Amino acid sequence: MKKITDERLVLQNLKNIRIAYIIQTVGILGILGYDLVTKGLDGMRENPLWLVFILTTAISAYLSMSISADHESNKINPQKSLSISLVVIVFISTVVGFFVSLTDGFDIIDGVIMGGILFICGFIPIVYIYSLRKKRQDADE
Repeated sequence: MKKITDERLVLQNLKNIRIAYIIQTVGILGILGYDLVTKGLDGMRENPLWLVFILTTAISAYLSMSISADHESNKINPQKSLSISLVVIVFISTVVGFFVSLTDGFDIIDGVIMGGILFICGFIPIVYIYSLRKKRQDADE
C-alpha cells in the first residue's frame, strides 16, 4: 500500500478517523449508560468497556495536550507556569483532603489519601505539559 502524500487526502483521512472515533465513543457511552441504568454503577464499572473508555479518554487528553502546547504562543514561561500550576494543585488537593476529613464517616487518614491521590492525578499532567513546553522552548532557541 502506498503512503498518501496529497495533503488534502491526508486531511480527509484524519477527518474520517475523527468521525469513526466519535461514533465509537458514542457507542461505548451508550453501552455503559445502558449498564448504568440496568445494573447500577458497580455493574457499569465491571464492564470491560469502562476500562477501554477511560484509557482512550486519557490518551486522547494527553495527545491533545501535545498539540495545544505546540499551538501556544511563545510568551508562556514553562517554569512560571509549572510553579503556578503546582501551587494551585497543592491548594486544591489540600482543601479537598481537609473537607474529606471533616465529612462524617471519614477520618484524617482518608483525607490525606484523597488529597494525595488528587495531587498525583494533577501532578502528572502538569509535569507532562511542562516537559512539552520546555522542549518547544529549547527547540525555538
